[in-house]
Amino acid sequence: MVLPQNGIASVPAVVTYDPRLPSEIADPFPTFARLRAADPVHWSEVLGGWVLTRYEDCRALLNDRRLSADRISPFRDHLKPDARARIVDLLRTLGLWAVFTDPPLHTRLRGLMNKAFTPRAIERLRPAIQHLVDVLIDRFDGANDIDLIRDFAYPLPATVIATLIGVPVLELDRLKRWSDDLAAFVGNALATPDKRDRAQRAVVEMSAYFRELAAAHRREPQDDVMSGLIAASEAGDRLSEDDLIATCILLLFAGHETTTNLIGNGMLALLRHPDQMARLRAEPSQIDSAIEEMLRWDGPTMAMTRIALTGLTCGGKEIKTGDRLYLMLNAANRDPAEFDDPESFDVARADNRHISFGYGIHYCVGAPLARLEGQIGIATLLSRLPTMALAIDTLDWSDSFVLRGVRALPLRVTHAAAKVA
Repeated sequence: MVLPQNGIASVPAVVTYDPRLPSEIADPFPTFARLRAADPVHWSEVLGGWVLTRYEDCRALLNDRRLSADRISPFRDHLKPDARARIVDLLRTLGLWAVFTDPPLHTRLRGLMNKAFTPRAIERLRPAIQHLVDVLIDRFDGANDIDLIRDFAYPLPATVIATLIGVPVLELDRLKRWSDDLAAFVGNALATPDKRDRAQRAVVEMSAYFRELAAAHRREPQDDVMSGLIAASEAGDRLSEDDLIATCILLLFAGHETTTNLIGNGMLALLRHPDQMARLRAEPSQIDSAIEEMLRWDGPTMAMTRIALTGLTCGGKEIKTGDRLYLMLNAANRDPAEFDDPESFDVARADNRHISFGYGIHYCVGAPLARLEGQIGIATLLSRLPTMALAIDTLDWSDSFVLRGVRALPLRVTHAAAKVA
């Protein structure tokens, strides 16, 4: 023990993490750095689980069969009977989401989704995505003040995934309301009963909507994901009606939330690092590496949760059966043990092995689509808007513990020539 000059032994400061605090919602990265250095496997009384912040630990545990992705069953079992009865439809639907399942159910559900999201199928969408991006920018109609989330980062992926599934674009406003209510529950480890009730209503309404849509697709098959899933189920892939509806809800929800936050967080990073924005404008061929750096720097998914199926040791801490583990992806992505100069935002960063889309069997099935939308969307914004600047000083961040993004991104912009009439 080293004694300071006043003769009193110095005691390391205790690091705590409370994701409810406005300061942590706006900028959790200083706390992540302190946790990574002092307590990388940290027990959180607030969250009732372990918060892990090192890259090596998070990457390994994402693919560890001693951990379960099924967070719905223990949550359901923890509820009192009356509370459980209030959200029975929500629990049933989330229990069929591939992200909340383990093999063999996960293997079956994931296999069906993989058929719709092959790299070749996604690449065929490039011309349509480019056209949609140009149309959305044209709709700015020369305005110098825009909200990038409302006017671009949300409608781009929402339109793409809705079209892929077979949902009419005219339904986007209603789907946005449903998705927001779902996100308030799914993305919040401390969701209130009111948020649970709103998510329950959203699932009931979405399920009814998709059942009607599925019936229409059975009568008149289309060239879209829903018709493909129906055909697969009828060909013997054992996809029940509940499986079909739950999978469509998941695809619609996850299919736009991730990309909306990727574009929003990515553009915010460029705005806060004007030297990197200038570099990307001058070297547009760097867009692929720039997107990967945006994903690493402030990724759209803050954390992934797992449940210990058996006792294990991690970072010198004893994890008990049933313990909840929060794998903090955005903390892992700034681990100096894995990344050189991790606190620098570098659009040309090479060998960027971030885990923003997860790792292992639960790696995001929509990652190729999110990347493509981000590449086309951000590259086109930079080419068509010669100047962009934040229009406000304080941003309104989502209070989600899992999903990371701003609710609005007001910008002042100037315009180049329009691409589409």
